[in-house]
Amino acid sequence: MTVSTADLKITWKKLPDDFILEDQPLQNIDQPLLAAALREILEIAGLILEGTLVAPNMGICATLDNKLVIKAPDWFYARNVQPLSSQEIRRSYTPNLEGEVPAIVMEFLSASPNDEYSIKPTYPPGKWFFYEQVLRVPIYAVFEPAAGLLEVYQLNLSERYQVQQPDSNNRYWIEGVGLFLGVWQGTKAERTGYWLRWWDESGEMLLWGAEMVERERQQRDLAQQQAEQERERSERLAAQLRAAGIEPEA
Repeated sequence: MTVSTADLKITWKKLPDDFILEDQPLQNIDQPLLAAALREILEIAGLILEGTLVAPNMGICATLDNKLVIKAPDWFYARNVQPLSSQEIRRSYTPNLEGEVPAIVMEFLSASPNDEYSIKPTYPPGKWFFYEQVLRVPIYAVFEPAAGLLEVYQLNLSERYQVQQPDSNNRYWIEGVGLFLGVWQGTKAERTGYWLRWWDESGEMLLWGAEMVERERQQRDLAQQQAEQERERSERLAAQLRAAGIEPEA
């Protein structure tokens, strides 16, 4: 089915300060953990710079035919975002008014009904239609944590989402972030399962804070082990010299 915004008037207005946002309960505990883990890696790597907005479950706003539309992806990354004053709290984000369209939006699938694939063009539009035809987000990622399945769609020349194929390492290059995105299986904190992770251009996986601490501990232990082995070797050599009647140098 082909949908279009040709007959829609799209404008970009900031969310009114007195607008009451709906409190949407989390679909499961995995979603905030997955979102926080993606952000943590970028922050540790120094990739969240001034003007970068990385947000989970924050409403992205657009106005269609004078009707406000708000969609809250599970995670998004946008650059060149205008800073808020010290008195303001960011409650939402309006692209093309407050900064660039997000380079990527992500949705984490759960067992409950969802509209991550909805191309419904009538008000309120489905998420797929909103991201593709209204926001025109370059990359849309859909992740199913239970099965570890990641789908990545990119706007083609016809401004339609086209499914992308992973590279030989089963990862996807995310141009707007400058990293590869892929699936990793393991344990972080209290959760064991599939995670989304970042890899740099050389193929090295970027680490979480706990992993960096553990790597440093292992490096210290190895250095201590090597130093102990060297000390024992020196003592054996000294003993052999003394047995031969030679006093080793201090």
